[in-house]
Amino acid sequence: QVQLVESGGGLVQAGGSLRLSCAASGSIFGINAMGWYRQAPGKQRELVATITTGGSTNYADSVKGRFAISRDNAKNTMYLQMNTLKPEDTAVYYCAAEVATRQAMAVYYNYWGQGTQVTVSS
Repeated sequence: QVQLVESGGGLVQAGGSLRLSCAASGSIFGINAMGWYRQAPGKQRELVATITTGGSTNYADSVKGRFAISRDNAKNTMYLQMNTLKPEDTAVYYCAAEVATRQAMAVYYNYWGQGTQVTVSS
């Protein structure tokens, strides 16, 4: 079993900052790409940023220059530093990861966290 747990969400004023964390735990053999997604009320879930095992990153245009994704492979943890937040960043933020378990080391499955609410007030 693999669990992804997000933390760090909350209420912040426009222009402020938050740092999200995503900790993976369980019977983990390895983790490939990890990513952050978000879903605002009435909208589809969208990609925010992704990061490979080697540290290559990709960002949605809407967050480029404001958000920074990083990971600590030794701790199986990923972060999202969010700066200059805007009201339109308000959403539930989910982490996702491609994980291989010790029981099936050659197969990577996508796992999702339960989400953490980020609310940006104007």
